[in-house]
Amino acid sequence: MLFVSASGLPMPSLPPLADRPPELMDDPALDEGEHRRALIALARINWISRTAAQLSRRCVRLLAADHAAADAPVRVVDIACGGGDLTAAIARRLGAQLTRPIEVLGVDISDRAVTWARRQHAGRSGSASLRFTQADVLADGCPSCDVAVHSLFLHHLSDSKAAGLLREMDRASTGGGVFSDLLRSRLGLLLARLGTTFLARSRVARVDGPLSVKAARTFAEYRLLLTAAGLDRARIEPTWPERVCVSWERPR
Repeated sequence: MLFVSASGLPMPSLPPLADRPPELMDDPALDEGEHRRALIALARINWISRTAAQLSRRCVRLLAADHAAADAPVRVVDIACGGGDLTAAIARRLGAQLTRPIEVLGVDISDRAVTWARRQHAGRSGSASLRFTQADVLADGCPSCDVAVHSLFLHHLSDSKAAGLLREMDRASTGGGVFSDLLRSRLGLLLARLGTTFLARSRVARVDGPLSVKAARTFAEYRLLLTAAGLDRARIEPTWPERVCVSWERPR
């Protein structure tokens, strides 16, 4: 059954969430070239979605409440950083807006993604220091930081693992946490299909984009998840394109 959006475009129906289907990008046997093309497609989608601006603005807001010495470095950890394009963009933005030294660490479970990120971005991003490391945050914990961030990661996780990740982000950070993810909606599914068709040359992105929306949560489900993680104080804000951006401050 198809619904029609206000623009007149057919809007696909979206069944209730049952299981989170595995995405092609998660397959360690994925061809190296396909993996690289998927990372490039995701970088383009992140740019169009202005994700770095959304995350950075909320990081600055959290850090503004931090009364650390002016020369004390700010440390930001980007969890599940993938190819590092978003990590580097956040580093550049924070470096341009803050006077304190900036250290940004990208962490990903995929050794291939980290190798690509180091090749493309490691070193300095503007005035910020930027590096990448391979690690499983779900198993090993989040490195200590002022602010922990991630984007398009939570929809890969079951509710129990997602709540555990949010609690770990809160534990590891002194300032708080920020994340961006998809909304599960018919409009989100339509945008994912259009976006990956016109913005991506990657077969993987065209398959995984709609799967990601189907695996994402509704606004109400994000609120329930945050409550389960003990983060009732978190602020949930709808953002373009059919996403949420969530942030919370650690009690001082």
